[in-house]
Amino acid sequence: MRANNGSMIRLESVLGSWKSIREDTAQAVEDFSAHELDYKPSAELMSFGEIAQHILQAGYALTGMLLDGVDNLATPEFREMIGMYVAQLPTTDGAGALARELRNQMNTRLAQLSAQPAGFFAGEITRFDGQRVTRLEMLQGVKEHELTHRQQLFMYLRLKGMVPPTTRRRQAKANA
Repeated sequence: MRANNGSMIRLESVLGSWKSIREDTAQAVEDFSAHELDYKPSAELMSFGEIAQHILQAGYALTGMLLDGVDNLATPEFREMIGMYVAQLPTTDGAGALARELRNQMNTRLAQLSAQPAGFFAGEITRFDGQRVTRLEMLQGVKEHELTHRQQLFMYLRLKGMVPPTTRRRQAKANA
């Protein structure tokens, strides 16, 4: 499928890489379970748990809107719409429950998104910043949003003296 800039983007590539990112996010939450999820390196920052919840909620809500055919996110009701989707998520008390829900929601959304016809992803929507993008480009943006926040989680792991999952994999591969 051609993006608005003429480059080729494959749905399978976006979904596959997002699933890997989400797995690393869930693993980071599990790795942090020995520490308090309310940890934050300074008062003005989000806590580890708040960031992980934000990843879960934003991914679930934004993909839910895409799947439900919402084509304009640049509305005054945007936050209210997000809240309606977030209210559908189960309560996740503790790191284990949060990691499980991160995985469960990813698997559910991947199945739902994969079931859509190719034309669905070529359709355009208006992002919350007013920019017109294809649904596939929006999905790529949701993935990039998660990647940004995953890196915050990784920084918090490092501040606690822990090695993030991606680094552990790279080290294991180098030592093999």
